[in-house]
Amino acid sequence: MKYVMLVGDGMADEPQAALAGRTPVEAASTPNMDRISREGATGLVRTVPDGFEPGSDVANMSLLGFDPSLFYSGRAPLEAASLGVELPAGAVAFRCNLVSIRDGIMHDYSSGHIDTETSHKIVADLKKVLDSDSVTLYPGVSYRHLLVIKNFPDGKLHCTPPHDLSDKPVAPHVPSGAGVDILRVLCDKARPVLAACSANCDRAAEGKTAVTDIWLWGQGGSRKFPSLTERFGKTGAVISAVDLVRGLGRLAGLEVIKVPGATGYLGTNYAGKVAACESALDKCDFVYLHVEAPDETSHEGDLAKKLQAIEEFDANVVGPVLKMQTRVDNMRIIVLPDHPTFIRTKTHDASPVPFAVCGEGISNASGLAYSEANARSTGTSPLTGAELFSQFITGNFS
Repeated sequence: MKYVMLVGDGMADEPQAALAGRTPVEAASTPNMDRISREGATGLVRTVPDGFEPGSDVANMSLLGFDPSLFYSGRAPLEAASLGVELPAGAVAFRCNLVSIRDGIMHDYSSGHIDTETSHKIVADLKKVLDSDSVTLYPGVSYRHLLVIKNFPDGKLHCTPPHDLSDKPVAPHVPSGAGVDILRVLCDKARPVLAACSANCDRAAEGKTAVTDIWLWGQGGSRKFPSLTERFGKTGAVISAVDLVRGLGRLAGLEVIKVPGATGYLGTNYAGKVAACESALDKCDFVYLHVEAPDETSHEGDLAKKLQAIEEFDANVVGPVLKMQTRVDNMRIIVLPDHPTFIRTKTHDASPVPFAVCGEGISNASGLAYSEANARSTGTSPLTGAELFSQFITGNFS
């Protein structure tokens, strides 16, 4: 049996007045997701349990079948796993965004989706000032990097994701709690380095968004996860441009497949991801294929780009994977977002999201196109992520 989970990050949304009351998923052309839903089963899954912030870390953890109340310690440790960074006892990992703050406002949480090559040059300059016996900065992808602090103080520390602050004042949302003085010193040290960095100055001269600050958040320590083989006797792989998702895959015992040209944005190397998926299915049972673009365009508040991202996902990922069913025996496919990301607020929401599953062992055709409303119309209670993953593997959809 072969299993493919296709995740369009942040696809789900609210009805939009500009779309005559339809959601972006309803308005976009998605013949392939519609086919999966019509020929298979559809319903809702609650990926963000009560008491948790609706982050991609919690949501993707749920989709992989892990209960966040048992396994979640923060976003950054997952990204550390992706980078192969071991966290010693007492160490805390932080996500380190390269952001642009203007006049106290979060102008851009991604510094214009800075390219990885340029960001690595900037991180190299930052490391000369920030790294020490207790602090290490690790380069990641685009604006997303990792900072690890050894022997960090115990206690509650609140940090706000920068993508929740688009076009908002940052002063009310700077970190607060245990260890905040350490973070403040690091951020203060980074600011003049960024202002003087030649790669960053070149970026500004070209009319691109310059990096003004680092933003630390998503903190946590290490956790031990049972593997997919231990849980279900299956082997698997993960395909994503995002360190967070790669890290979750690594912790879950999945092979991490990196696709050249995978950017986490519009126009990513979709064909390379699909080819990597088919190749992985030759040697393993399960593939988790993640596409970040719908989420990124939602954070930008750009409805047209979100529609484009959803349509690119459907045409360039879902469609080709559906065609694999003619070449791969006993194949089951599920498609869904990890969480909603609202155009209106430019951030995540904890509402349940629609899934659609088809293929071997899924016999009850819903006859419904893929959408939030149609998933709700089934009248079934939302599944937890762990329940959905188990049903996906067993085929127990009624």
